[in-house]
This record gives sequence, structure tokens and C-alpha cells, in this order.
Amino acid sequence: MRWLPAFLSASLFAAGSFAAKKSSEERFAEFHAKQTSHAPIKLKDSSFKSLTAPPRDYSVAVVLTALDPRYGCQLCREFQPEWELLAKSWVKGDKSGESRVVFGSLDFSEGRETFMGFGLQTAPVLFFFPPTIGPHAAASPEPVRYDFTNGPVPAEVVHSWLVRHLDGRPHPPVKRPVDYLKWAVSFTMITGSLTGLYVAWPYVVPVIQNRNVWAAFTLIAILLFTSGHMYNQIRKVPYVANNPRGGVSYFAAGFQSQYGLETQIVAALYGILSFAVISLAVKVPRIADPRSQAIAVWAWSGVLLVVYSFLLSIFRVKNAGYPFYLPPFM
Repeated sequence: MRWLPAFLSASLFAAGSFAAKKSSEERFAEFHAKQTSHAPIKLKDSSFKSLTAPPRDYSVAVVLTALDPRYGCQLCREFQPEWELLAKSWVKGDKSGESRVVFGSLDFSEGRETFMGFGLQTAPVLFFFPPTIGPHAAASPEPVRYDFTNGPVPAEVVHSWLVRHLDGRPHPPVKRPVDYLKWAVSFTMITGSLTGLYVAWPYVVPVIQNRNVWAAFTLIAILLFTSGHMYNQIRKVPYVANNPRGGVSYFAAGFQSQYGLETQIVAALYGILSFAVISLAVKVPRIADPRSQAIAVWAWSGVLLVVYSFLLSIFRVKNAGYPFYLPPFM
């Protein structure tokens, strides 16, 4: 039985030599057959070297990742489903392998030597190995790296990145599975909304057709925008500010700036003035009693005078050179 160890050694050497002599076409056929049943292919150090070894007339897209919870790579776990979706969509759309792309994943626990060889300190890292021979051979055999500098990315973004490196070859699109739960929720919400609208329609129509409602809505919108609401949204102004004496400033100096609370105060003053004018023009003439009508005229006129005087005083606070004023706020 002394010949048995020697025989085994010779057999392994012969098998290794035969594997090493596999042509690029044979290697692609082998790995493409694997990814048609399970994409992306789970690699080890040895299979990674075989897959990426030159000469190579096919492309390889490999993610070097660290999915084991011991490594605490949250980004790896978030991106892995997107990578699997991209690989499965591509392989399903190119079953014949016309694009000649192989998708793989190499986990740190199975590829420490590869990680050390590339000098990687972080994961995940996506490598694209272009062909070294054939009509689509790249000028440089070095792999192209995709860095996840902005966090996890969807499969569509990585697909676009791969397409840029696969000119003149088929590019099967990413096809996400149907989210039946999302469709069910959306259908339920739409159906419920339509049912509620159908039931409430007889009560909603009179409100929609009411002129007073539209007048109030229009007036509120006018007051809101003329008081500077859009200015605040665009400039992101503070609500209030501290003054040099340690107190709070409600009004910003100058006509080119304002605070959030200042906008609300001015809008409220405009609203009171508008309501006073509308009352004088619409409500007061309908009062039948002359004495009550006179009191209403004097009352609303007084409101106009006081509120408008206060509004002018605000303008003078914002700009001391403002020339107009009314009593009682001088």
C-alpha cells in the first residue's frame, strides 16, 4: 500500500495542472453555468483566482463583502440584497451569456487572502474586471473599483455603472419583484378613499360651492403670501433673534429681512384690517337700527385706526426713516 500516497499526490497534481490549463472559454462556461442556477456565485480565494485569472475574454463583477455579524458591516448587509437583485436580473435576461459577464460575491470569511492581496481595510468593495483578450479587451488589465462613499446604493445605480464599462454588449435591465403587500395597501387606501368620498359627497358639495368659503380661503392665501411667508421658506429665516440687551427681537431691522414671528404678526394685522373693511362694507349697511349701525361704524373705524397705527409703527421700527405714522402709536 506504499504506492497509495504517491498515487494520490500524482492524481491531485494532474488534476491541478488540468484545471490550470482551462481556457478562458471553458472557465466562462463553467462559471456561467453556476450563476444561471445561483447568482451571484459565492466565491472563495481559489475560485476567485480562477475566475479572474488572465487571459480572460469575459468580464467579472465581484463584490468583496463581510456579511458575518461579527464584523459589524451594516453597509454590507444593506447592499447585498441589491447586489443579488442585480445579478439575478442580469443573468435571467441574458441566459445565453451573450454579454459575457460573471457576477460573484466573496465574503471576508472565505477570502482573507484576497482581501489582504488588495490591501482592503473596509467593505463592501465592488470590482469590475474587464476582458484582457478578445474584441472588448481593455487597455489595462487592472480592475475598476466602485467605492460606496455615499452609503448603500440601489441596484439601478450599480447597473448604470456597469453599463458604462460594457459598451457594445447586451445590458439586461433590473427587474424588481412585485411587491404585492404594497399593491394591496395602495388598493385598500384608494378604495377606502373613493368610498368615503362617495358617502360624503352630498355634504361636501355645498361646502365646495359656498362663496364665503372660497372668499375666506382666497383672503387667507393673499394675507399669508403678502406678509412674507414664501420669503421665509426660501431664506430659512429664524423665528426670533436675540438683541444686544439680552432680550428677544421680534422684528428684524431693515426692509430686506424679517423673522418668522414678525411674518405671523403682520399677517394677523392684515387679517384684522381686512375683516374691519369687509364688515364696514358688507355687514354694517345691513344693520337695521340706526343707533347700532352708528356704533358699529365708529367701532370698526376705531379698529382700523388703532391697528393701522400699530402697523405703521412696526414699519418705523424696521426703518427709523419711515416718514408715515398715525396716533396712538407714534
